[in-house]
Amino acid sequence: MVKANPTSYEEMRQKRIEENKKRMQELNLPQLAQAVHNASLKPSSQGKPRKVGKVTSNVVVRRSSRISAKPAQEYKEVGQFNLGRPRRCCSTHRDLSNRVYADPEAMVDANERAKVLKSKLQNCFTSFVKQMLQSHVTGGFWLGLPSPFCKKHLPDTDVPGFTLIDEDGDKWSTKYLAEKTSLSGGWRGFAIAHKLVHGDALIFELVKRTTFKVTVIPKFPY
Repeated sequence: MVKANPTSYEEMRQKRIEENKKRMQELNLPQLAQAVHNASLKPSSQGKPRKVGKVTSNVVVRRSSRISAKPAQEYKEVGQFNLGRPRRCCSTHRDLSNRVYADPEAMVDANERAKVLKSKLQNCFTSFVKQMLQSHVTGGFWLGLPSPFCKKHLPDTDVPGFTLIDEDGDKWSTKYLAEKTSLSGGWRGFAIAHKLVHGDALIFELVKRTTFKVTVIPKFPY
């Protein structure tokens, strides 16, 4: 086995280093490296605070030759756009300060008196008793009717002109919703006109297919 000569290897390495230095000088690489190093030491423009406000400058901005003949576009700060009324984040507030709450005894008394009167009616009209809740006489004014009664006796489609007749013979037009078995439009006017409050009991007599005769039994007898 032949061993490598250390002296010959060192001579070859030194010779290669000298040749590389000579090539670098021929390509002017040391000067280019120094120039790059000096440029990296210059302070960067990044991070400087931006000036706020109107700045007047005489520097001519380089523009494309395609649009150089056209006048420069001026940009002006504009005010805030008026987008109209802001959307409300909640529903319309209802004034429920006039609510009158009936005690349980008064409600039971009114309901019993209505049932007694209903049993004494001398007619062949089918009827039912409905006691008033707060949602019936304040706020939404939505009157739900007994579902079995409606399914059996009332139309299976909406009736926009369902009539209510009070004890004086005055008529009120309401809207009957078949799917929800309830009265909506027009019921509010009837409730307010007859000063209905929580706890009152009403007798509804179906005198026609789309007409109720309504008798009001107040929670306190007059």
